[in-house]
Amino acid sequence: MSKKQPYMNAGAAILFVIFGLLFFVLLFRYYSIQITGEVGGQPLAAKAQQKYNREGTLAAARGEIFDRNGEVIAEDTAAYTLIAIVDKKMTTNPKKPQHVKNPRKTATELAKYIQMDETEIYSILTKGISKGRFQVEFGKAGKDITHQTKKEIEALELPGITFIRDSKRFYPNGMFASHVVGYADRVEQKDQTYKSIGKMGIEKSLNTELTGVDGKINYESDLWGYLLPDGKEKITPAKNGNDVYLTIDKKIQTFLEDAMNKVAKDYKPKKIIAIVADPKTGEILAMGQRPSFHPKTKEGIDKSWHNEAVETSFEPGSTMKIFTLAAAVQENVFNPNEYYQSGSYKVTNKDKAIHDHNGSGWGSISYLEGVQRSSNVAFAKIAKEKLGFERFREYLTKFGFDKPTGIELPDETSGKIQFTYPIEKITTAYGQGTAITPIQQIQAATAIANGGKMLQPHVVEKIVNHDTGETIKEVSPEVVSTPISAETASKVRDILETVVTSPKGTGGRYKIEGYSVAGKTGTANIPGPNGKYIKGVNGYMFSFLGMAPKDDPKLIVYVAVQEPVLEGLEAGQGAIPVSGVFNPVMQNSLHYLNIQPSVLEKASINKMANLKGHSVTDTVKDLKEKGFETVVLGNGTEIIGQLPKAGTTILEGEKVILQTNGELTAPDMTGWSLRDVMKVASLAGLKLNSKGKGYVAQQNLKPKSPLKEGDFLIVDLKTPEEQWNEEKEASADKGKEQTDDKEQKVKD
Repeated sequence: MSKKQPYMNAGAAILFVIFGLLFFVLLFRYYSIQITGEVGGQPLAAKAQQKYNREGTLAAARGEIFDRNGEVIAEDTAAYTLIAIVDKKMTTNPKKPQHVKNPRKTATELAKYIQMDETEIYSILTKGISKGRFQVEFGKAGKDITHQTKKEIEALELPGITFIRDSKRFYPNGMFASHVVGYADRVEQKDQTYKSIGKMGIEKSLNTELTGVDGKINYESDLWGYLLPDGKEKITPAKNGNDVYLTIDKKIQTFLEDAMNKVAKDYKPKKIIAIVADPKTGEILAMGQRPSFHPKTKEGIDKSWHNEAVETSFEPGSTMKIFTLAAAVQENVFNPNEYYQSGSYKVTNKDKAIHDHNGSGWGSISYLEGVQRSSNVAFAKIAKEKLGFERFREYLTKFGFDKPTGIELPDETSGKIQFTYPIEKITTAYGQGTAITPIQQIQAATAIANGGKMLQPHVVEKIVNHDTGETIKEVSPEVVSTPISAETASKVRDILETVVTSPKGTGGRYKIEGYSVAGKTGTANIPGPNGKYIKGVNGYMFSFLGMAPKDDPKLIVYVAVQEPVLEGLEAGQGAIPVSGVFNPVMQNSLHYLNIQPSVLEKASINKMANLKGHSVTDTVKDLKEKGFETVVLGNGTEIIGQLPKAGTTILEGEKVILQTNGELTAPDMTGWSLRDVMKVASLAGLKLNSKGKGYVAQQNLKPKSPLKEGDFLIVDLKTPEEQWNEEKEASADKGKEQTDDKEQKVKD
């Protein structure tokens, strides 16, 4: 024992020294951390904050897009992404599983609600499980889930099935001014979040204004991420994107979409381009094209990536003659009664002769007839002999054909004026060789319609702060040039009206009942893949640029239809599909805007007296004795308004509408003409919308119901033949029902 004792003492001493050293190392480390607050060069407090301080994102909404009347065209809406938790570790209570326990059943149920086969869903689930993933998603089929579908899936109570909330861009009107509005896509960012980015149209050009700034929330949480009861919160609110109000009018745009759909179906053209504009302001009220695309599904976008009205320039054809004519009238070198030899014309001895569209011409005719017949020779002579090339070129600049208009749409191109050789200068005068855009033609036409003042076209009315309602930017009409005088503009409109009204004119198909139309037809050659013009009777871009009413135009409408399929007698009659868009759009839009007819049919002469201030009872009696039918609006005793106005001619059978000082109520307008309906709308301050032709068959405002200024008055018009056919069909159906009843009773 005594021999072992020294060894035991020595071992104990060694152990004491070792533990002593460890103690001093730990003690040193403890005070080191206390003093420096760092571990391994990393701040300990910061690490703790990283662990228990969390940051959340407060998503900002993308700004909404409205039409001029506040109708929603594009907005953000809630969307959900379907996910499946496949990690078994998420389940802590076997009775309440938090992961997908039965992939087969889950796949069977989900296949009923998303566009994906059961086998594919099952494959995604099982692969996720075998690869040890935490969760799986279901691609495009699992994205953009609606709130209703989400509720239906949640009701199944499938273990592990949950949703991530997101937002998507919603276009409630479907295929509606698609190239103007454009679309926005959800694009993944570097931090793996998603953000809406405008890819076309206003969504692209005003992407910065529409895009909001996400907010943040910093909060203290426990180890599992739950908010601590006494934790500190710091919130930076989200700033939503600004709202954009367009000049587009939903009603007029709908007129345009419907008309283009019908022409596209009936004549299958390769392309349709159409624009409706207000010449007093430069506002674009409607713009569309075919083929088009659906902004939500993107269906059709591969066939119509460009906005043809602003991004594509092409030879305009004879609509260009409007501006050559305007230049000649302004320079006082156009004499409508002067004669010239039509048919062909040589610019120089070296050049080939240019020809009129019928080849041989019409002999010696006046320049006015040359305009009406759309004679190329007439405009070639005007450009060279009357105006002179240098002066003509100046007008091309004044009318804005050598630069973009600056409309608020992306990727606008400019015209390509070919003006080097004499032959190019000649062909430019009648719309060949040189290429311009439809929106440039609309801009130039505002000068003709608006007393010589050319207005910049625009599609944005104002930009508004989404959160406060404050108007950030308001677009005002801007005169960009005054190429001609008001007197010249009026003379040009008078001449262009004869293109539509004259038996010799090319615009006979563009007459609109009740309104005078001034305009010009166009038939432009189309270059083929080999650089040569396409051949064939229908191988053209047919167009019409018109305005109405002629004396004080409220609307300009441009329509172009490329290579429509026309058969038999229709071959070469390009005005048929073009007028199929122009006429209903112009007529319906004028009615919708309550523009009074400018052309009144002549009838027996009866001048209307001034009836204001007169007794209602006495006036009705007096008018009845004279053979006039009167309609009284309101229950007052004194007349405060009338239509027709005092001093105007009243037609036989026309109703006299009397407005009294009492509360106005709706009359029964069944069987009325549209002209009489317009009187009620005008006196009561109603917004009129008519459908069809003929006489009123239905009205939205019930007879004797109160009339309030600003209300919509919607009337369905039918011709007597249509009404007779409907009554005949109804009678036949009723007879069939009675026969069926008798047969049933016999069977019983």
